Order: sequence, then structure tokens, then C-alpha cells
Amino acid sequence: MGPKQLKLYNSSFCKIFKINDTKLKNLKYNDIPEWDSIGHMSLISELEDNFSINIETDDMVDFSSYEKGKEILKKYI
Repeated sequence: MGPKQLKLYNSSFCKIFKINDTKLKNLKYNDIPEWDSIGHMSLISELEDNFSINIETDDMVDFSSYEKGKEILKKYI
């Protein structure tokens, strides 16, 4: 993931969860109230729109943390 892609990835998290990027590194699903099932789908939708991709259902389920999301996204970009 290049610097521009990482910046876009980070901004997606910050926008959807209304947090600053200093909280991203160890962030996991359900660590914050905003990252619940609805927040999760909002994040997936934001990433799909920003990167012009369609994330498969299995990858949506496996997308359990900020770091795991970076791994998954590499398959699509």
C-alpha cells in the first residue's frame, strides 16, 4: 500500500469513526462504540467507494482490525 493509499485508508477510518489517526494503529472491531456492526458496514462502504472496489463477504467478516484491513485491502488495490 503506497503513501496515498494509506492516507485514503486512514481518512476512511477517521471519517466513519470520528477519531484521529493516532488511535488507528491497534484499533480492533468493537474497541470503540462506533465500530459496531453498523459502523463496520459503513467503513466497508466507504472503503469500497474510495478505492472503487467490491470487498467480498468473507473479507468483510475477516476485517477485524485496522491492521488486518490493510492486509485485506492489498488484494483489491
